[in-house]
Amino acid sequence: MAAASSSDSEGGRAESSEASSKWLDAHYDPMANIHTFSACLVLADLHGDGEYKLAVGDLGPSGRQPCLKVLKGPTVLAESALPALPAAAAAFLMGQHEPRTPALALASGPCVYVYKNLRPYFKFSLPQLPPNPLEQDLWNQAKEMSLPGVPVFLEVSGQFDVAFRLAAACRNGNIYILRRDCKRPKYCIELSTQPVGLVLAHKVLVVGSTQDNLHGFTHKGKRLWTVHMPAAILTMNLLEQRSRGLQAVMAGLANGEVRIYHDKALLNVIRTPDAVTSLCFGRYGREDNTLIVTTRGGGLIIKILKRTAVFAEGAGEVGPPPAQAMKLNVPRKTRLYVDQTLREREAGTAMHRTFQTDLYLLRLRAARAYVRALESSLNPVSATAREPLKLHAVVQGLGPTFKLTLHLQNTSTARPILGLLVCFLYNEVLYALPRAFFKVPLLVPGLNYPLETFVESLSDKGISDIIKVLVLREGQSAPLLSAHINMPVSEGLAAA
Repeated sequence: MAAASSSDSEGGRAESSEASSKWLDAHYDPMANIHTFSACLVLADLHGDGEYKLAVGDLGPSGRQPCLKVLKGPTVLAESALPALPAAAAAFLMGQHEPRTPALALASGPCVYVYKNLRPYFKFSLPQLPPNPLEQDLWNQAKEMSLPGVPVFLEVSGQFDVAFRLAAACRNGNIYILRRDCKRPKYCIELSTQPVGLVLAHKVLVVGSTQDNLHGFTHKGKRLWTVHMPAAILTMNLLEQRSRGLQAVMAGLANGEVRIYHDKALLNVIRTPDAVTSLCFGRYGREDNTLIVTTRGGGLIIKILKRTAVFAEGAGEVGPPPAQAMKLNVPRKTRLYVDQTLREREAGTAMHRTFQTDLYLLRLRAARAYVRALESSLNPVSATAREPLKLHAVVQGLGPTFKLTLHLQNTSTARPILGLLVCFLYNEVLYALPRAFFKVPLLVPGLNYPLETFVESLSDKGISDIIKVLVLREGQSAPLLSAHINMPVSEGLAAA
């Protein structure tokens, strides 16, 4: 009796879990002997009868005996051997005549095999004969788009005749984004690790990395968000629910989970008995929203999304977030707080006007100070485009002798600067310099020139003053730029 009650309770928990899930378990075969990845899974109406089949480019056990399998429901409808390992598969329409039955293209080795009605129809390989002039022109256009690395994942958006974007994740750890009529990449996304997947969802490029992270980028390469995964990412694909206008990213993990994300929000978590190797979502048979999952051991899982299922952000996490249980230490309202609140409520308009007046005065004073600095060259950066200079001063030492280093830099891109002078203005009663006026050597663009001199403090009263540094052009009285150096108090005389 105890055993029976235990089994009944386990069965009740399984039924309740299935009832709360958004998916129906249509089929599970751990011995299906399917070894593939997401790029080799295609859902298409291969016979034009409205019933979609699953075409699989199977690698075979241990990468041997590759073949093309076509499944109808859980059963294998057709199987044909391949001469080499498959790399990708796609369905496309070859003609405009009715009925419009799609053909199946499968990349295997150096060739692309085209199947029509599940029969070999054509074979494309590296051409030995002169190609068609129109095809040659298209290949030349594609050849002009060169990449610095070998692409492994591609995502395309837009139309070829109007405007399109091509995102290519390469083996050098970068993602290059090309646009129409561009021979070189327009933008580049530098990743710290190698990419393991690339999916385009709602104009956001979602990239999976070997650091177990999902990254979201714009088409201009700006990082939007990053989500850490609990295990290594093995495969990625797009989940598109057309009836609700939803596009989400599916990530198959090494711990047997399939995580579904809309941007960085977790929508759903599906747990499988083994590590996930490939994912495919779409119409299968006569069901619009079907998920195909293959596992590392060759298993096949088919799940159907319930028609009443609605993905809500955060629904994938079980229970409330940990921050919800934390109590905030909110202080009690004091009498002073209440009085200030009443005062702000009654005199809010007058306080806002006073704040705006003070803000305008602050902006006016800052603008006047900036104009005075430009007119008197009292700034460490030159304001003229003819003499792009930058000055930085450093004082070292305890006294009475200080080391003064001027770092002068030519910020021009290609033009050197010659004929500059440096002049020091200081109180001769307090300080003594060996050279108060000297010439500056030729300034090469981009290099930092340290100009060193020594300053000796003459006063024993523990006072300091300002030393002015002027950078001038030969034959001109107005300085190009200047700097005021606040000299420290000499501690050497005080210690003596």
